[in-house]
Amino acid sequence: MSADDLHVVTEPKRRGRRKAHPALGKPVSTRLTDEQWRIFNEKVERSGMRPSEFLRDCILTNRTQIVARPPATVERQRIIYVINRTGNNLNQLAHVANSARVSGRLSESTFVALVDELELITQLLKAHLHRVD
Repeated sequence: MSADDLHVVTEPKRRGRRKAHPALGKPVSTRLTDEQWRIFNEKVERSGMRPSEFLRDCILTNRTQIVARPPATVERQRIIYVINRTGNNLNQLAHVANSARVSGRLSESTFVALVDELELITQLLKAHLHRVD
């Protein structure tokens, strides 16, 4: 058998990103401001690690400072719900008022009805906000 008869099969060279270790199957993603990205990159460069290694090391060795948010009480959840609904009502009132104004149909009665609704919303919010924790 001559050297010409031997054909060596080699894997083609891969380009692009390296595949993650098979055990690392769950990605974590976040967004940073430009300033946060700059600070993060400085820390990664000083560590000599890749960004993913740096994050894993910080998270898994608890070299992070976590400020735990207190769990929302039932009352707080209710207030958030009321405020969100109120925002929706305000948007609807603003739409009615603007449409009536643009079409030239903002009558005195429409205006009074809008003000009455705003007063009701104000009373509702005041009734709930004194209970905010």
